[in-house]
Amino acid sequence: MRALLIANPKATSTSRRVRDIMVRSFAGDLDLEIEETTHRGHATELGRRAAQERLDIVVTLGGDGTINEVINGLLATGPSAETPALAVLPGGSANVFARSLGLSNNSIGALGPILDALRAGRYRTVGLGRADERYFTFCAGVGWDAEVVRAVEQRRGTGSRANPTLYVRTALRQFISGTDRRRPAITLERAGRPPLRGLFLAIVSNTSPWTYLGPRPVNPTPDADINLGLDVFGLRRLDLVPTLGVVAQIMLPLSGPIRGRHVVNVHDTAEVTVRARRPIAFQLDGDYIGEREVITFRAVPKAIRIVI
Repeated sequence: MRALLIANPKATSTSRRVRDIMVRSFAGDLDLEIEETTHRGHATELGRRAAQERLDIVVTLGGDGTINEVINGLLATGPSAETPALAVLPGGSANVFARSLGLSNNSIGALGPILDALRAGRYRTVGLGRADERYFTFCAGVGWDAEVVRAVEQRRGTGSRANPTLYVRTALRQFISGTDRRRPAITLERAGRPPLRGLFLAIVSNTSPWTYLGPRPVNPTPDADINLGLDVFGLRRLDLVPTLGVVAQIMLPLSGPIRGRHVVNVHDTAEVTVRARRPIAFQLDGDYIGEREVITFRAVPKAIRIVI
């Protein structure tokens, strides 16, 4: 089988040694070409090329951002039975998508199950989310959480290492002195339903959990399922005490939606539009995209085959 390994050498837990182990491990099963990414968007270009050349499998070695880019390249012309299957070797700091598939949090631990699936010809077809023209694997966000992602990326650009401590510190700093906690800007719109107005943030999930702080899942949408539509979590207030209560629920291993007077939950929706009164921060799969005023999210069932 013809395959392409796309490795992000800057991913948190990726190294040349790990990459070489992966290459040797696949040598007896795949006719493998290796490419390392050199700039933002490069993995998308490589994924698009793999789809155009009708390769059998694309292997990613990197974090959630690398996976997101590759998928958007593979699906540049939409889902198809001829799209190469995807094998995910986690190499980032959180590896949310890989863990949502039941894989280990590191590439060495995930390698065995992927090789077993590859040799058995075992695949799983999963759904994705789509924000306007861009696919996402596990989550998107507008408002406070996207502001945190933006600030973390800025810190990483100055040499800070991505880890749970950096995210927690940045979230607290953004909550206290960064985000606008007085003027809610976001409205959720769904066909045939009254709009949900006055939100400070909205998290759109394709899987559960939303992210991880080390080994601990952070789960604002515990009912989200990769085989269903999208789930949405929103907050109408960002006062300190109510927000702490919501955060406590999100960090606990609870079943069912998060509760609270100012909490908004939407489960298994095929489409939702986020409309903001002013340009507002927007992230996809943990990568900051920019500021938007209108974004339409859609569930895309059976979008891509995963080797698992």
